[in-house]
Amino acid sequence: EPTTLVVWEAQFGDFANGAQIIIDQFISSSETKWHRMNGVVLMLPHGYEGQGPEHSSARIERFLTLCAGNNMQIVNCTTPANIFHILRRQMALPFRKPLVIFTPKSLLRHPLCLSLLDDFLEGTHFLEVIDDDFVDASSVRKVLFCSGKVFYDLLECQQSSDVKDIAIVRLEQLYPFPKKQLLSIFIQYSGAKQWCWVQEEPENMGAWSFVLRTFSETGKVLDLVARDADSSPAVGIPQVHTAEQKNLVHRAFEE
Repeated sequence: EPTTLVVWEAQFGDFANGAQIIIDQFISSSETKWHRMNGVVLMLPHGYEGQGPEHSSARIERFLTLCAGNNMQIVNCTTPANIFHILRRQMALPFRKPLVIFTPKSLLRHPLCLSLLDDFLEGTHFLEVIDDDFVDASSVRKVLFCSGKVFYDLLECQQSSDVKDIAIVRLEQLYPFPKKQLLSIFIQYSGAKQWCWVQEEPENMGAWSFVLRTFSETGKVLDLVARDADSSPAVGIPQVHTAEQKNLVHRAFEE
């Protein structure tokens, strides 16, 4: 039913593992195979919050490998307003495409994860890319691109140390990839010497492979800050997770 917002929300993102056949065979490819559009919304909790290997990752990398020909939308929102606007956009579009929203659980109670009332009013819309309003653009030497919850870890380090020459840019929409919006970022930070992708996931997981392949079309060299490649999405010991997360943020801001 094209006029109905149908949402399937998992308690944890990895619960989508059991639905992988449906995702592969129907949700991601039904339009290509049978010319059947669908606007189903998947809301999958995803974020490295010390919950262990079974409850940290919704496997962003799997969904991004299914993306081609504008067949679906992949987003990882960091503000309440963007969650509101992406659902609103889903119903307002004159066509139907599946929408996958990665939703970190900890942002439900994070003190910095807030939106002003003005962010919901007339004239506002979903932001595919969110720029850094803390730094001085003319003095930025390094730009950190990220998506999802890790932004708030980076933000805390940036503001507590009053770092004004390293910008943090959020990719709220991973697919379709927001090339036009990124072009304006490149222009704004034309003096930057280093561009990095920062992710919580191990190097062989997350959005890195997709972003690297797509980013290469811009002509920019992109460095990576991530956990080491691993067979498991995350560690099972909270203390080890915390140490890894601190190390990740430290490496993002080091010279």
